[in-house]
Amino acid sequence: MKTDIEKEKKYRYSFLDSIRGLMLVSMILFHTCWDLVYLFGTKWEWYRSPGAYVWQQSICWVFILLSGFCWPMGKNHLKRGLTVFLAGGLVSLVTIIFMPENRVVFGVLTLIGCCMLLMIPLHVVFQKMSAGWGFAISALLFLLTRNVNKGYLGFESLNICKLPEFLYRGDLMTFLGFTKAGFYSTDYFSMIPWVFLFFTGYFSYRFLVEEKDEKVLDRYFIKGWKPLSFLGRHSLIIYILHQPFIYGILLFFYGR
Repeated sequence: MKTDIEKEKKYRYSFLDSIRGLMLVSMILFHTCWDLVYLFGTKWEWYRSPGAYVWQQSICWVFILLSGFCWPMGKNHLKRGLTVFLAGGLVSLVTIIFMPENRVVFGVLTLIGCCMLLMIPLHVVFQKMSAGWGFAISALLFLLTRNVNKGYLGFESLNICKLPEFLYRGDLMTFLGFTKAGFYSTDYFSMIPWVFLFFTGYFSYRFLVEEKDEKVLDRYFIKGWKPLSFLGRHSLIIYILHQPFIYGILLFFYGR
C-alpha cells in the first residue's frame, strides 16, 4: 500500500503540467491561425503585427524555460533527451518530404532534445555553481545573444555590436545560431540563444529548492487543473500530431 508521501509525489507537479498544457492550447491556436494565414490565404494583418509576435514568443519562452526547470526533476535523461531529439528529426523529415516549402529544420523539439542531452554532462559542472549566479549569468547571456541569428549581439530592437560574417557559414554554425545565408525554416530554434533560456529554467529550479525552501514544490506545485494537466503530461505526442490534425480539419472546411 502506498504511503501518503508516495501519493503526494505522484501528483506533485500537476501545476507544472497545467502550465505546459496551457501553452499547448495557446500553441495550437497560434498554429491554427498560421495555417489559415499562410496556407489557406486568410487575410489577417494582425497576425503579422507585434502583438502576434509577442504571442508566439510567450509560447516558446515558457516551453523552453519549463523544460529547463523540469530537467532536474526527471529521470532517464538520456532516454528522454534522445526521444525528444528524434521526434524533432521526425518532424523535420516529414516536412521536408511532404511540405518542403514549409519545412522545419532545427525546430523546437530538436533544440529541447539537444539541451536535455547537453545537460547530462553539464549538470555535474553546474552543481558547483551558485543557483543565483547561474540564473543571472544564463539570463544575461540569453538577452545578450538574442539577436545572434540576425548577425548581432543584442536583444530584439537593440543591437549592441555586429558579429563577424565568417561565423555565418555552414549547417553546423546555423545549428549553433550563426544562420547561414539562404537558410529557411518555419520553426527555427538554434542552440544560441535558446540554450541559455533552458539553463535559466534549470537554475530557477535550483534556486527555488536549494536557496529558498526545499519543499516549495510540495506546497505550490502539487495541484493543477486536470484537463490542462492531462495535456501537459502528453505534450510530446500532442505536439507531433497537432499540425496534421489542424491541417486536416482546415482542409475539410476550407479546401485548397
